[in-house]
Amino acid sequence: MITYPDTFPVPLIHLEETDSTINYLQALCKRQEVEEFTTVVADYQSAGRGQKGNSWEAEADKNLLFSFVLYPTFLEANRQFLLSQVISLAIKEELESYADGFSIKWPNDIYWREKKICGILIENDLTGRFISQSIAGVGININQERFLSPAPNPVSLRMITRREHGIQAIAESVMKRIVDYYAALRSGKESFIAERYREALFRNKGLHPYRDGNGRFLARLARIEPGGRLILEDEKRKERGYMFKEVEYILED
Repeated sequence: MITYPDTFPVPLIHLEETDSTINYLQALCKRQEVEEFTTVVADYQSAGRGQKGNSWEAEADKNLLFSFVLYPTFLEANRQFLLSQVISLAIKEELESYADGFSIKWPNDIYWREKKICGILIENDLTGRFISQSIAGVGININQERFLSPAPNPVSLRMITRREHGIQAIAESVMKRIVDYYAALRSGKESFIAERYREALFRNKGLHPYRDGNGRFLARLARIEPGGRLILEDEKRKERGYMFKEVEYILED
């Protein structure tokens, strides 16, 4: 059931449990018309989805697990990376209101120092060369204190700040920021968004270790192309270009 609570900025569906908020919202959009920004929040996901089929570990009632729908029919498919930029910026900037040290690890993970606090998965439907529907799934570690999966570097907001946080209040603020950034995108402020994203990137200064199909190397971030391609410059000042999953960040313990 879609509700319109006074404090929540967009239409809201709250579930105690579901397999995946993305799956739930996709099925709902197939059955009926769903208002833009409609958000599904779950206390627990039994099969939360990450990038490339990975799972997302989240203890019940401890984290912010949600998906929302957009209809960016003004956006051509070759510009879809802008959606990643606005969503990741909104979440990163909300987390910055609680602590310092957050950044966006390309393409759209949110990191605190060398640890992952948030994952984002965006699935787009196309009509011709334009995006007809976009559903974004987000998992933010809020109050969880122990992680049991083999993921190498999880962290939660509680572990960072050493206090518990209100999950719904964070959800409200995140969605307000997403609405604002989406309005900026719709009004043509793409250069502003791209620059904010560039400034927010993880390891955006200095040489850092990476690994690709040819092995380990040191490189600095050169730029992000409009289509989302990562361009690194290695120690020999040679540029190397990568799409998602073609290069690995070597993280510190």
